[in-house]
Amino acid sequence: METALRNMTDAVAHRGPDAAGYWVDREAGIALGHRRLSIIDLSEAGAQPMHSSSGRYTLVFNGEIYNFRELQTELNNSGEAPSWRGHSDTEVLLACIEAWGIETALKQCLGMFAFALWDGFKRHLVLARDRLGEKPLYYGYIKDTFVFGSELKAIKAHPGFDSKISRGSIALLLRHNYIPSTHSIYEGINKLPAGTWLEIQAPLGTLSRPKPYWSYKEVVESGARSLSTLSEEEITLELDSVLKDVVRSQMMSDVPLGAFLSGGVDSSTIVALMQQQSGRPVRVFSIGFEDGRFDEAKHAAAVARHLGADHTELRVTALDALKVIPDLHSIFDEPFADSSQIPTVLLSRLTRKHVSVAMSGDGGDELFGGYNRYLLAPGQWSNVAWIPSPIRRNLGRIIENLPGPLMVAAQELLKMVLRRHGQSPDLAYKMANIVSKLQHARNIDDFYVLVVSEWENASDVVKGSGDPKSLLDERALWPKLESPEARMMALDAITYLPDDIMVKVDRASMSASLETRAPFLDARVVEFASRIPLGLKISHGRGKRILRNVLGRYVPAAITDRPKRGFDIPIDDWLRGSLREWAEELISERRLIVEGFFNPAFIRDVWRQHLAGERNYGRRLWSILMFQSWLAAEGSAT
Repeated sequence: METALRNMTDAVAHRGPDAAGYWVDREAGIALGHRRLSIIDLSEAGAQPMHSSSGRYTLVFNGEIYNFRELQTELNNSGEAPSWRGHSDTEVLLACIEAWGIETALKQCLGMFAFALWDGFKRHLVLARDRLGEKPLYYGYIKDTFVFGSELKAIKAHPGFDSKISRGSIALLLRHNYIPSTHSIYEGINKLPAGTWLEIQAPLGTLSRPKPYWSYKEVVESGARSLSTLSEEEITLELDSVLKDVVRSQMMSDVPLGAFLSGGVDSSTIVALMQQQSGRPVRVFSIGFEDGRFDEAKHAAAVARHLGADHTELRVTALDALKVIPDLHSIFDEPFADSSQIPTVLLSRLTRKHVSVAMSGDGGDELFGGYNRYLLAPGQWSNVAWIPSPIRRNLGRIIENLPGPLMVAAQELLKMVLRRHGQSPDLAYKMANIVSKLQHARNIDDFYVLVVSEWENASDVVKGSGDPKSLLDERALWPKLESPEARMMALDAITYLPDDIMVKVDRASMSASLETRAPFLDARVVEFASRIPLGLKISHGRGKRILRNVLGRYVPAAITDRPKRGFDIPIDDWLRGSLREWAEELISERRLIVEGFFNPAFIRDVWRQHLAGERNYGRRLWSILMFQSWLAAEGSAT
């Protein structure tokens, strides 16, 4: 048992390079291991696994509790506090659980976390995950042994691991570009959903279903019923105050701290609030690309200069970015196909050279209406919804099947129009993608699902995958909100945010032993944002109106006022150029036939069209390539 525990714990040493801890109770059949990234209380008093003062509970904990000092004060005032041994949030969490029980403690804690708690009295194990899924937690059975870990590589390090690849999960990957909770790439290994906890009786008792202690769906539905009636100026001031408090609480650290800065609204707001509350220049970090279409470094530099932040920038060439690709399978542990993973890895490596903790602007788009689909999709749908569906389907097919040269010419014309109107030319592909999907939609909700799906026919592409479902297929579980924009934002926060954005940021940063924090994902911000009227988020074809108001208190609009652009790379061009040979080898017809996961005809036709310039299918191909690259590293085709 001890050898397996050490192997599993050491497999995630990058998540905690500062120390390792192990605890085994052979009689109970329980073993807990921990790797420590020391952020709060660097002394031995903060080491894990940590035992409660009574000895009843033993905890391994990944993350931060931002309000732990307030909770500690509450325990002290109530007379329920133990005799404190140190000043770590882990010790406070244990004391809260001992005083109030697991569910109440979870509801009181504000932070990002995943943890395992052994109750020696009841002889059961509890697993729990934070509200928005900032920190990961996998679990499942290896024969008769229950295992869990922050990453799959910990579970795979168990000597009995032999799980098969899930073909249904491959289809979900092709559809979403990520594998959604509760699925993983392996059969029998699950992800604990955000905002839930579960328990299992030792040594091999009944495993409970994940139980929610907080629900984003309930928060936004409640917010919609109690929208703020304050003026725009009053809401701006309140949001500024809430964000300022949250940023202050997340700046707590016993090690150097900085921030990612792209120069966009979200990261600029976080940095502005950090700098406003700091007695020294805040360390900020940016990536600059030699390809001007994807370079936002000059905007970040302008924001940093205005705020007086200490700015470090890394200029990245295509070769620098391409060198990351061989590491992706190891960093992400299961196939993951958001190509912005590459610059995120590079940014994390740069940042870790200077600080141990970095703040990010993640969550701003979902909370305040930043993604282009919120602006484009409802309008596109309203323009065609009146057309009878048979005619709409025929028009969609015509657009979708335009000859390659005509499609390329249409997109180039659209790019020119967008530039003249001050919009990002990158929108051309997204708009063409939206229009081509009109043919399959019966209503605006269908339209949204199609817009956020890459391969609509993924089950046909993956052999033997069946028809796997994700939350987007369970309409009865969707938030009940009147406006389509509000539904899209909420669904993105429930699905895309934890399973794509937070996976990307967590794995990329932790591979460099860097902790990231996302103030927008604090429950106080989420709950406040849910009560802001939609018109103060999306207005006159632009998103984040109220957040722009807050930022405008610190940074002139002229510096940050520009079209929305994601953290992208020129993947379409790379696959026709420097990545062509690598991709061709991974998706050769011979290889696809031998491995047996895909129907080669679908993939080879998409590859042909992409190389010929008939379509830009880089995003669609990236999901295939990330699986193939991961599979090659696995060394098996099950």
